[in-house]
Amino acid sequence: MVHERVMEKLAILADAAKYDVSCSSSGSKRENKDKGLGDAKGYGICHAYTEDGRCVSLLKILLTNHCIFDCAYCVSRKSNDVKRAAFTVQEVVDLTIGFYRRNYIEGLFLSSGIFDNPDYTMERLVRIAKKLRLEENFNGYIHLKAIPGASDELLQQAGMYADRLSVNVEMPTEQSLKLLAPDKNHIDVIKPMEYLKNEIVGHKEEKKLNYKVPVFAPAGQSTQMVIGATKESDLEILGMADYFYQKMNMKRVYYSGYVPISYDSRLPVIGTPVPIIRENRLYQADWLVRFYGFNVNEIVGFNQPNLDLDIDPKLGWALRNLNQFPVDINTADLELIKRIPGIGYLSAKKIVAARQFKKLFPDDLKKLGIAYTRAKYFLAFPTPFQMQRDLTSIQIKDQILNLQNSKYKNDFSNQLALF
Repeated sequence: MVHERVMEKLAILADAAKYDVSCSSSGSKRENKDKGLGDAKGYGICHAYTEDGRCVSLLKILLTNHCIFDCAYCVSRKSNDVKRAAFTVQEVVDLTIGFYRRNYIEGLFLSSGIFDNPDYTMERLVRIAKKLRLEENFNGYIHLKAIPGASDELLQQAGMYADRLSVNVEMPTEQSLKLLAPDKNHIDVIKPMEYLKNEIVGHKEEKKLNYKVPVFAPAGQSTQMVIGATKESDLEILGMADYFYQKMNMKRVYYSGYVPISYDSRLPVIGTPVPIIRENRLYQADWLVRFYGFNVNEIVGFNQPNLDLDIDPKLGWALRNLNQFPVDINTADLELIKRIPGIGYLSAKKIVAARQFKKLFPDDLKKLGIAYTRAKYFLAFPTPFQMQRDLTSIQIKDQILNLQNSKYKNDFSNQLALF
């Protein structure tokens, strides 16, 4: 009978957790010790993904979907008429170990609604992680939500047992948070982020001097923004993400397309399509900033505050900057090669390495695995192969779009007004 009740809770609280997408498990190297259970490898443990890219390999649950807040965008808001449930600390521990032993999962992603106050909730999250580490000798991956408003002492304890911590900013701007979650305060989100940043940096510096210093949140911290619930432009969203990367040493910023779940007049009506394409473009732009050397203002700006939905951000930048092309692949530096559409981060490095031995031509690039049908419009070679140079940006875009066949093609339209 107890087992049936726990499974009923699991069905409720796993479903409620699906709206939180910040569940990456990469970046931790927690080794198995003392013949414990599991480990967390540095290459990450998220092996299974849903069709839209969400990770499903962790036990991803809420401790409870009871909540004292009434955030309009949240399915667990206190005014919502949904079935409520709450795990005990021991139930979460038993579920994690049981599923791990059956090879269903490789780690735990644990978030929660707010019971009575942030400290009361955070204390239970910490107890779960502590029990797993110390009593069950569990060395697998643990991602805990850091509850805004919780004390520094509890956040410090959480970092000693969890691989990654995250504080969800939820809304991209303070104005939107006030509109949809008037009980919440933006500073309550920023403050724990700053504390965690300082603790992570401090522990790393101490460990250089004393290897016995325990690790603190070795996979860093992350956050999530809900996209499409309010009217922010992509410029505002990416600007906020860039702030988190620069000022908070954030490992990842996640973008979650808003799923209409409420008849609240402040939100898009139920039936409004989830902005999956916009979410995907934001991830692509985020990748360009973190790994390709782009500045946010090169990707979006005041003249074009939103990303194109029908083409990726790198192609969009190239079409707006045709004066920088064609590029001679045999002489250009690595940073410029990375900016060529159709050439990825690793492919750019392969090109630079390969050209030390010979001049590279189209056939060579194809062997290196680049998307040549896209890249050819932006390349120059020491041969008469220059026929693409005189095309306009519109012509290049049309030719590339004619070659691709996306299942999301019907969604390649301008963003609709929300209100």
